[in-house]
Amino acid sequence: MLKIEYIWRELLDRVIEKRNPDFTIIELAKKYSLSTSVVNHALIPLRNLNIVKINKTSSKVVDWERLLFFWATRRNLKKDIIYSTFSPLLVYDREGLMPSDVIPTVFTGFRHLLKKTPADYDHIYFYSNKIEKIIKRFPKSKRPPNIFILKPDSYLIKSKKLGLAQLFVDLWNLPEWYAKDFQEAVLLEIKRNIESGFPPSRE
Repeated sequence: MLKIEYIWRELLDRVIEKRNPDFTIIELAKKYSLSTSVVNHALIPLRNLNIVKINKTSSKVVDWERLLFFWATRRNLKKDIIYSTFSPLLVYDREGLMPSDVIPTVFTGFRHLLKKTPADYDHIYFYSNKIEKIIKRFPKSKRPPNIFILKPDSYLIKSKKLGLAQLFVDLWNLPEWYAKDFQEAVLLEIKRNIESGFPPSRE
């Protein structure tokens, strides 16, 4: 993930998870140990598209949905895949054999976050920077993969959980035909949470 994507994710998480659209460039730079010029670089296209309003003292996200799709169309999920393989096990058995420190995303992530699924799925995706255990449990195979391991950024590792924004963006970038059902369901959940006016009660 690019450094500017940290900023896009942060702004979306503030709106979706915390109901807080306000931010300052200085606080974003400090939180992610970035220069203000990098933060400004991340904000320039958002300002040009009227997604954010930038002021000297405090700035604000004014169109979270456009920001969500803006990030989705620029995310390169395929580039973050660091390991893939095939397992003949059933999907839930594969999920259950994953090490405890992995972070589920897309289909498995949806099921973990929302305790349901809008469609059946076969491929599983996890974030992990410790793939040795995964390789031992799921050795390399020449068959088309159904297990995909993605490289997490340091801030995702620290939080140990995926927000709805990144879940949507990851789903947007998948080739599987059933990803669209999950993607639409996540967007509906985001809208429902924002319109309710209360932070989500998920664990």
